[in-house]
This record gives sequence, C-alpha cells and structure tokens, in this order.
Amino acid sequence: MRQVRFDGTFAGWRDAARDLLRRKVAPHQVEWLGSDDSGGLFDEPDVPEPSEPMSRTRIPRQLIDELESAARFRTSGRWSLLYRILWRVARGDQTARLVGDADGSELHARIKAVRRETHHMHAFLRFSPAGADEVVDYVAWFEPAHDILLSAAPHFADRMGLHSWLIATPDNAVLWDGETMHYANPCPPAWRQLAQSVEDPGAHLWKAYYESTFNPARLNREVMQSNLPVRFWKNLPEGPLIPQLMSRARAGAQRDGQAERVASRPGKRIGQSGRT
Repeated sequence: MRQVRFDGTFAGWRDAARDLLRRKVAPHQVEWLGSDDSGGLFDEPDVPEPSEPMSRTRIPRQLIDELESAARFRTSGRWSLLYRILWRVARGDQTARLVGDADGSELHARIKAVRRETHHMHAFLRFSPAGADEVVDYVAWFEPAHDILLSAAPHFADRMGLHSWLIATPDNAVLWDGETMHYANPCPPAWRQLAQSVEDPGAHLWKAYYESTFNPARLNREVMQSNLPVRFWKNLPEGPLIPQLMSRARAGAQRDGQAERVASRPGKRIGQSGRT
C-alpha cells in the first residue's frame, strides 16, 4: 500500500494524483493521508516504480471542476473516491462520471450537498458591526458542514461594497479588506473570539420585525426545518424566537394568521370571502 501524504488541499491532491497516474499506481494501492493523518501499522511507505510510465492523458476540464467541488465534501474517504474516478476516466471509462454509475452517483451526491451548503451560507450567515476599534467593519461566525468557505466567500465581497469584513468558522477564516481576500487556516484565536463575542446593536429591531411578520397560519414544520435546518438557529439573531413562534402556532395562533399581540389590536378583520 502506497501512503500519499499531502497538505489536504485540492491543489495538493491534484499534484499527487497526477504523479500517481504517471506511475500507473491503481486506486486500491493508495492510501491518502492529509497533513493531520497518520499511517496504518502495516502500511508500506512506497511501491516500486513501474518500468513504463503511463503516457500523458488529457482529462476533461469539466471533470476537474467536478472533482474540485466534490473535494469540499467532508468525509473520511473523499480523496479515494476522487482518485478512483480520475483513474477510470484516464483509462477511457467515461461512465465513472455518470449518475448511473456507483462512483459517479456518489460524486454527484457530494457535489449537490456542497452546493446546498453554499446556499445555506449565503442565506443564513449574519454580519454584525465590529465596532470602531476593530480592523474590519463587519464580522460573522458560521459553522459549515463542508469545506465551502473559500468558494462561498466571494459572494459577500461582491455585495458588501468597499466595506471590510471577517468570516470565522471552527476550522478557518477569511478577511476581506475591501480589495483583497485573506485566508487563514486554522482560524486565528483572535478572529474566532471577535466573531463569537460581537453583539449587533440592531438585533432587537430585527427580532421585532421577524416576529411581527411570522405567519403562523402558513407554518409547515417539516418544510421550514428542511429550508432552515435547526443547526443554524443558534447563530441567527431570530433563532431563539423560532421555537417560541412555532409553539404559539400549535397553541392556536394559526387560526389568526398573526402573532397574538398583532391579532388582538383593533382594526378590520378580513372575512372568508376576502372582503371586509
């Protein structure tokens, strides 16, 4: 078994995979070790160099993009799957990329999960003012399920104008200074502390708005938790309100279609025909 140690990035994996292909090292002969992994007790450090290396192979650019996207999916076997697909395609088996193939199906499932997590980050990340004494204007804390930070962060650079900001996660962080993106892995302790301790002075206004616009009559718990997974609630300003609002809806607020304190205020009520 050949142990391949690399830096845990897609670029590092790609360089190692290119060399393995040239040496004709089959997928079952490779154990991929990231920078923090240790090898097995009975693993051999290398395999003999083949007498006739594989000729240069052209790999479709689209496949490289697919492999790079799937590499962001967190699982212990992420690199093994990628090399197995690359090996098969390099030997002319294009079915390895298709959904109908076992490897291809897993590849596209991982790509879909990564895209969905990217959407979650764009939708549920909340920036808060950092304060006049900080080096950035806004900060945010986010806990992604997959390694999407670097690919998802440019979305915010395009929408925040010239404002500087910091996004910290349990693993890494990015800082946008208004012109350049700075990446840190692991996340510096000072950045983590700033992102987790900042308080938004306008949070109470957002909570009041969210509560007043929440429509109990249209509540569908399963759909809501599918679109807004529970794991994100703790880091949203409105997160603590959601269980309360859902409880009130089940307790009778659904018949009014409004929060109790809104429904109880004087005014005209719409009849069943839609007219007052």
